[in-house]
Amino acid sequence: MNILNRYFWQETCITILMVMLGLLAMFSFFDLIQELDSLGKGSYGISKMIAFVLLSIPGHIYDVVPVAVLVGMMYSLGTLARNSELIVMRVSGLSLLNIAITLLKVGLLFTIITFFVGELITPISEKMAHRLRVKATDSVLVQDFRSGLWVKDGNSFVNVETVLPDASLMNIHIYEFDDNFKLRSISNAKQGDFADEHWSLSNVTQSKFNTFKQIEQNNVQTQSFNKANWKSLIRPELLNVLLVAPEKMSAWNLYSFINHLETNKQKATRYWVALWAKMTYPLACMVMVILALPFAFLQQRASGTSTKIFIGVMLGVVYQILNRVFIHLGVLNDWPPMMSAITPTILFLIAGLSLLFVIERR
Repeated sequence: MNILNRYFWQETCITILMVMLGLLAMFSFFDLIQELDSLGKGSYGISKMIAFVLLSIPGHIYDVVPVAVLVGMMYSLGTLARNSELIVMRVSGLSLLNIAITLLKVGLLFTIITFFVGELITPISEKMAHRLRVKATDSVLVQDFRSGLWVKDGNSFVNVETVLPDASLMNIHIYEFDDNFKLRSISNAKQGDFADEHWSLSNVTQSKFNTFKQIEQNNVQTQSFNKANWKSLIRPELLNVLLVAPEKMSAWNLYSFINHLETNKQKATRYWVALWAKMTYPLACMVMVILALPFAFLQQRASGTSTKIFIGVMLGVVYQILNRVFIHLGVLNDWPPMMSAITPTILFLIAGLSLLFVIERR
């Protein structure tokens, strides 16, 4: 049994890794072509463009591992079936359950790899890649509005016109309201840098609005400061959402950002869906193993190896499309985040188990 387990591990892992390398090469080539439009802007040369593409690879690894597991499993199991090795194993007393358990262990390995890459490597590499690109092309981070980034911070609304790649802020406008939603002060600063748990603002102008009920008039006091400290719930790590897509942020950063949004009574559905997707997406590797297993026992006349590879690729594409569709529909329709994130995986699991049941009955 140990010999068969090692044989399964060797055949499937090598094939999965080869498929993964092929998919990564394809995606990196597409990235390279896409970046050619930005070549020559600022100091964005060939070397920085290649560095950007290389730093984007971990993000692609996270995306392609389940597809690679599906295609690799279908190819390796198809090869074993074509050589009648699976038939010999079954005749020798190896049950379908034993084969499934062995292959699920392979899937578990790639589940761990997917989770590790998605949590520890992709958020860092994506942030480094986009910072490198933004600095080299002399541009700023993409903002939600023409006026810049707007963030609610307690009783204040903060407008930042420019966020630099090092998370420093330029042209900051802080509108502070009282508990009755009356404007108390407006503070404008040229620059802000985060250090020692607070923001250090420079070239600050502050206008305070004092209301005197007795004489029913407003008194505006304006002060200027070269330096000022600003205590805020906003942290540089919360600004990572501008550099890294929610789906590629770490679960901890997503959770922190969700807490920030909910503390300020803002909608966080998109980020809840992304968080649940981070938790459930790696499990797709094991689901793909279950889905691939029935195809190994189909008659070769009905489904050759090349056909199985094509089916595997198409199923992988369908899975990715379903993932994106359910995530967007969940955000638009306020579906439960867990349901939006896990539904495609559950559908594929049901399909795989159904096929296994049919194969076993035959």
